[in-house]
Amino acid sequence: MRIIIVGLGKLGTTLAEQISGEDHDVTVIDTHAKLVEETVNRFDVFGVVGSGADCEIQKEAGVDKCDIFISVTQADELNILACMISKKLGARHTIARVRSPEYSRQFSFMRHELGISMLVNPEYDAAFEISRIIQFPSAMKVERFAKGRVDLAEIALREGNPLCGQQIRDVSSKFRSDVLICAVIRGEQVMIPSGDFRLERGDRITLAASHNELSAFFKTLGILKKRVKSVMIIGGGKIAYYLAKRMGEIGVSVKIIDINVERCRELAGLLPKATVIHADASDSDVLTEEGLDNMDACVTLTGIDEENIIISMFAAGSRVEKVITKVNRPSLVKMMSALGQESIVSPRYIAMGNILSYLRARSNSDGSSVRTMYKIADNMVEAIEFYAAENFGAFGVPIKKLHLKPGILIGCIIRSNKVIFPHGDNTIELHDSVIVITTNQALLDLRDILAD
Repeated sequence: MRIIIVGLGKLGTTLAEQISGEDHDVTVIDTHAKLVEETVNRFDVFGVVGSGADCEIQKEAGVDKCDIFISVTQADELNILACMISKKLGARHTIARVRSPEYSRQFSFMRHELGISMLVNPEYDAAFEISRIIQFPSAMKVERFAKGRVDLAEIALREGNPLCGQQIRDVSSKFRSDVLICAVIRGEQVMIPSGDFRLERGDRITLAASHNELSAFFKTLGILKKRVKSVMIIGGGKIAYYLAKRMGEIGVSVKIIDINVERCRELAGLLPKATVIHADASDSDVLTEEGLDNMDACVTLTGIDEENIIISMFAAGSRVEKVITKVNRPSLVKMMSALGQESIVSPRYIAMGNILSYLRARSNSDGSSVRTMYKIADNMVEAIEFYAAENFGAFGVPIKKLHLKPGILIGCIIRSNKVIFPHGDNTIELHDSVIVITTNQALLDLRDILAD
């Protein structure tokens, strides 16, 4: 496909890197010539210097032949305008990053009346992911597929976990649970495990199961944590607003601490159910005085990764049961895992995953298209939900007889609202939803799982 990306900030650059690696023709647009030059040299893409909302600049970039136009500059208004212009000039699909809460309420209007195909709000999406973790605190990370019928949850195997030393093939029968272990991180390695793989202390594993089955499994393991009733949010940005609003809706008590007095006044007006404190949360005395050690969860959302990490470490040391940290720099994520900080959220990578899911679906709209896609296992594994269309060509064949490419696992099949965690004799049938776990990060169609 021919794809144009406007805006070479963190998200735009990450998208250029990922999409160019998937064999698409990519053109980037930015007003900063140096950024354009660096991106062109690093990722083998085309570059145009100028405003993404300029008709002539868009024409120079070839917008009339563009399959997908993506605008992710820092300005919501520019992104919306750029998408509207590109649509008029011939772009087939348009994606705009829109972060303002005021605009978020108008998403339906923008899609239907302005012709914008997809709107991405990294802060809202990050808040939504954090809320899932808070509602299921036993897991480090939770993703949902098949309209909430299937959960993918990541946990760390600590000392004393009954899974340590177990072979994958024995887990379901020994613990009487219908769960599938579909990815394992061990040190620097990420693996799609086979049945004879033996789990060890320190492994981080991703499990697939229904929500109720997962809860029962965690209870059997002795790692099911109590429901979160109170949360302290450090930082009062957009994510904090979206998260506090969501927590208020489900009855969780929220306390927000931010150093900006004007932002505190604004949040107090927007969030009447939350307690908003003007203070410096990097001061341990402040956190203690505000009752951090009595909180069920702490979420660090300042604009500085290092500050989030340090406050999270202090919260963990204060025995807060669930600590969630916002980190955007990939280099810091591995350090955090080594320090024992587990639940990490990156708005940039969440937004990238949502955009890539849309791109994959548009790449093959007539075949077994992508319905949902998430990056798991430190973004090194993809979990993709495919619709099984007529072109699959291997219907009715037992999974044990399918010739799958290396690094591929069929994690789950949804058929007529029934969730199936497949064994060797199960088959894929027409119109199934199929969740595929893979280290091959370029699958566009369900047929791509089959070896030649």
